Amino acid sequence: MKSTKTIKNISAFQVHIVEKCKQNDRQAQMQLYNQYCNGMLVVAHRFVKNTMEAEDIVQESFIKAFSKLEQYKSEVSFGAWLKRIVINTCIDVLKSKRQRLVELEEYHLKVVVDEEADWKVDDDVTVNEVKAIIETLPEKYRYVLMLYLIEGYDHQEISEILNISEVASRTQLFRGKQKLQKALKLKKNGTRS
Repeated sequence: MKSTKTIKNISAFQVHIVEKCKQNDRQAQMQLYNQYCNGMLVVAHRFVKNTMEAEDIVQESFIKAFSKLEQYKSEVSFGAWLKRIVINTCIDVLKSKRQRLVELEEYHLKVVVDEEADWKVDDDVTVNEVKAIIETLPEKYRYVLMLYLIEGYDHQEISEILNISEVASRTQLFRGKQKLQKALKLKKNGTRS
């Protein structure tokens, strides 16, 4: 476990590098790029399956980040700020490819009060199996599940990223989890046959 002093030193070092990047220091930009490139590629690859397209998204995201560094405030880590840019860029790319997210009218949605109720996955199910099944779900459920379960965003953040209401986010998460559980049960029963 890192000590508080070590974390403060890393944070101060990070702020120093970002400040150098704001002054167009190419060496500092390369240092930030090298530090975050692989992690951001993993994030982009969760949304777009083509590796070259994911690499393009990461490149575009870094260009956006470096051009908007003045907007970055050290309230969150640079990595979290950059991750948000990567995810937004992924969503923009998917939308531009006419893989539009299905927006539901709020009057079609039921408000889900307890989204964690009865949400269980058997111990023998792996994370990769869950991810594989999420990939087969309709987009409106897949993106909310990925952002909530894998990326750790809350409903307010998801609603901003996907441009849907928080009610839609909660409902799509609830229904997506139901579809995920059903698919996991079918897979489990299919392997026993």
